[in-house]
Amino acid sequence: QVQLVESGGGLVQAGASLRLSCAASGFTFNRYGMGWFRQVPGKEREFVAGIMQSGAGTYYENSVKGRFTISRDNAKSTVYLQMVSLKPEDTAVYYCARKISTGSSFYNRGSYDAWGQGTQVTVSS
Repeated sequence: QVQLVESGGGLVQAGASLRLSCAASGFTFNRYGMGWFRQVPGKEREFVAGIMQSGAGTYYENSVKGRFTISRDNAKSTVYLQMVSLKPEDTAVYYCARKISTGSSFYNRGSYDAWGQGTQVTVSS
């Protein structure tokens, strides 16, 4: 079955960097766009970054542009989120997700049909 397993979260100070990984299995990875979302308690899960099947196109939420970079390694069925210059407001549980189809928006949570269990990122000030 489809599995997405995130790793790489942790507790860091403001200004630090982290790289999240999401290992995928149970489907043909290079046929799907992938995305990263994040959620804090009491708020909706929000889009962070997305990447097309080939990696040729990437998309970012405005507050992370220039600080976060999404990438993928199709040979390893893994998608990454490199985060630099982290801020306390980046604190959240980060989830990776599989995008349903090429015609839907990367920014829309409803475009994704499979989710990982999440990894906690905590940025202290």
